[in-house]
Amino acid sequence: MKIRRITATPINLNLEAPYVWVFGELDGFSPTIVEVETDDGLVGLGEAPSAAAAAIIAEVLAPRLIGRDAFDIAGAESVCLPFWTGVQSINDRNRIMAFGAIEMALWDLRGKAWNQPLYQLLGGAVRKEIPFTDYFSLRGNGNNKVGEKTPEEVADYCVELHETCGTTFFEGKFSTEDPRISLRMLELIRKKLGDNVMLRIDSNQAYSLATARQLVRALEELNVRNWEDPVGTIEEMRELRRHCSIPFSTHNMDIARAIDLRVPDAIVGNPAVHGGIGRLVRFIGACEHAAIDFWCYSGDSGVGSAAYLHLCAALSWIREPNQSLFRMQATDVIEGGPFSPRNNVVSVPEGPGLGVALARDKLANCHRDYVERGPKNKYHDPARPGTYRRLPLN
Repeated sequence: MKIRRITATPINLNLEAPYVWVFGELDGFSPTIVEVETDDGLVGLGEAPSAAAAAIIAEVLAPRLIGRDAFDIAGAESVCLPFWTGVQSINDRNRIMAFGAIEMALWDLRGKAWNQPLYQLLGGAVRKEIPFTDYFSLRGNGNNKVGEKTPEEVADYCVELHETCGTTFFEGKFSTEDPRISLRMLELIRKKLGDNVMLRIDSNQAYSLATARQLVRALEELNVRNWEDPVGTIEEMRELRRHCSIPFSTHNMDIARAIDLRVPDAIVGNPAVHGGIGRLVRFIGACEHAAIDFWCYSGDSGVGSAAYLHLCAALSWIREPNQSLFRMQATDVIEGGPFSPRNNVVSVPEGPGLGVALARDKLANCHRDYVERGPKNKYHDPARPGTYRRLPLN
């Protein structure tokens, strides 16, 4: 089975209302949807979390792969990323992410050719109900959605999710310039929903070490389950550990530094960022050996999210809920999407490969939005820490 064509389509995935974070407001994401077609008509799907991947695939990677064996994933990597140590050391990881999306599509092709879901190709399922958090944040107004402007409205939104969807796993943005606003959100959610709901927070490196120290006691009293990127660097995170018992997570995937510095407690990632499903499986194995947790982050279409579901089904070490913006997405590019957690879980797709199919009309609409309006906020490269401005405690 030979690769006949590779198509890379940059799209905009709009949120129903923009959420507020350290950068301002974010109203969506601009990933690239990849289709790898074989000479017998099978099409494998992949996704890169960057619109820049589309040009790299079209101009650099696809010409190297056309005519090659679609099952030879190792061979595909060797011609696309021949010097892995070198490509990891550069600042721009778009080439790695571009290949990661193609590699995902090649796994999807394997599953379709052999009529097996991806989790079976990875060794079978240890679970089929995959846990996710529901996201909360202050939000602006979207085209068809009035966002939550106050901590009270955010807490009411979480109560609604709890009552209508059975949500007890929550994660939210904790990166307002005045952190007392974010603290008020958490206090109200805890007050309204009690001690049995999980609360994780993500600060996106918003705060100085001094500010983070001042927040520790209040966050511990609120029983925060995990604090993602509370400060700008892993070195500062190590210093904060002296004052804080809350587990830390990060998008920085430098596992060697994590082992050496004994922080963070978890790394939050994405298959394409690591160079594909195969490399992510190996990375998670290294995390398990080092007793560092791993879970998947949010902002992908149903294609990338399906890959998360299969990885979580097959790998027992992914023990904590993954992040989810499913309910905040205005649309998706897969049939029946976006996924919708119920009682904190989404069932792994049981179809061959990733188990999802593109909705061509939705893909066309999302691509048109990208062409007409340009990309959303540029993807932040987790390999370049310390790029966020830090906010003082007022």
